[in-house]
Amino acid sequence: MAGQIPQNFRRVVLAAAVGNVIEWYDFYIFGSLAAVLSVKFFDKTNPVAALLSTIALFTAGFLVRPLGAFLFGWLGDRVGRKYTFIVTLSGMGLGTAAIGLIPTYASIGVSAAFILFGLRMLQGLCLGGEYGGAITYVAEHVSDERRGYYTGWLQTSPTLGIVVSLAVIVGTRGYLGKDAFQAWGWRVPFLISFLLVMMAIYIRLQLGETPVFQEMKARGGMVRNPWKEAFLSSNIKFILVAIAVLIGQGVVWYSGQFWALYFLQTVKKLDVLTSSYIVGAALLIASPTLILFGWLSDIIGRKPVILGGMLLAAVTYYPLYAWLGDVTNPGAVNYPVAILIIFILVSYVGMVYGPVGAFLAEYFPSRIRYTSVSVPYHIGNGWGGGLVPFITSAALGRIPVDRQCGPRPDLPHRGAGGVFPHLPLCDAGDAPQQYLGCREGPSYRLVIRLPPGWGCPWVPRSRASSW
Repeated sequence: MAGQIPQNFRRVVLAAAVGNVIEWYDFYIFGSLAAVLSVKFFDKTNPVAALLSTIALFTAGFLVRPLGAFLFGWLGDRVGRKYTFIVTLSGMGLGTAAIGLIPTYASIGVSAAFILFGLRMLQGLCLGGEYGGAITYVAEHVSDERRGYYTGWLQTSPTLGIVVSLAVIVGTRGYLGKDAFQAWGWRVPFLISFLLVMMAIYIRLQLGETPVFQEMKARGGMVRNPWKEAFLSSNIKFILVAIAVLIGQGVVWYSGQFWALYFLQTVKKLDVLTSSYIVGAALLIASPTLILFGWLSDIIGRKPVILGGMLLAAVTYYPLYAWLGDVTNPGAVNYPVAILIIFILVSYVGMVYGPVGAFLAEYFPSRIRYTSVSVPYHIGNGWGGGLVPFITSAALGRIPVDRQCGPRPDLPHRGAGGVFPHLPLCDAGDAPQQYLGCREGPSYRLVIRLPPGWGCPWVPRSRASSW
């Protein structure tokens, strides 16, 4: 590891972080616009299937990330850290910008979905090589005693990537108006990516290779086959431990940040602007916790900080999301409390994610560090965390519904979990209504609702169990 912090270290962190923010912006702009993409690139006659297809496509980008980690990890350990993550940044930017140019389902039919799938795969592959390169690059410039603190700055980049994506969406929608945004304005956030990537590439080209890699290359310490040494040696046990840690970290990360946005938009039915304001404000306020807990891990160790965050998340997620549901009913949103709740959720992210970059960099030798950091991260974080939206949405979609259960004024009105005892249900002739059905028991009543404009498809009682 580097013995001392170089004079240009702030520029090193800035270059790595800016590129990382833009890559995460590219990746998450897709998820932030899932509701729009579902009606643009899939058949609208089955809206539930269209939304699930879009979420599945979003998830597929996570599933392919380990393949990108394998490919670019090998390149990073053989060719160098700097040029590898310039390649990944370029590919991500081009893939994202191209999404903004695809004709819709109405123009070219199912071909639109296939093109979108291909570009989403390109995004996943490139992101698979970005994180390991950025963490390795920063960690190999800094002393052991401050590694958690400085890599904590880099760990803010995914959270800031979400904030930037939300800011661009809110700004574009506010400037163009709702109708224009739905018609064509949704393309603008994707096209902006091209300009952002050009800026990040310019910044990264000004930097040199890491001191550790240069020294390793000079003394002939390069490995011939990073894959063999990383996965077909005793190093595999460290890979497996890292994967286990990162699965838990990934679930906390996505449940505390991205699922909070998804919950507000699809469960609570808040509009894009309202949900983006709430989540964006909370993310900005809570982002410094990533640096705080990275610094704390330099003092008390990585393990207690990371495990403490996982434990707190596991114990408090249910009451926090129940509380969040109670204070975010449409037309009666308690903004300060909603932001506070999501701040708490993101603080857990700070505990598990702030120190994890330093943990990974210290866990593996420099000659195979790019590969060994990238693959566990994208298996654990990408698969463990990335499946959160799809699993929860699919689980909700399979809750049995009963078209015949009526209003229950005897039950308490609660927003959390979708319990709306006083709302009317639609029947076969009530297409304008937005309620699919309900499930009720002695003390609860769950109403399943659809996004605005999707109507109310009728589900006979005989088929209720298939939902």
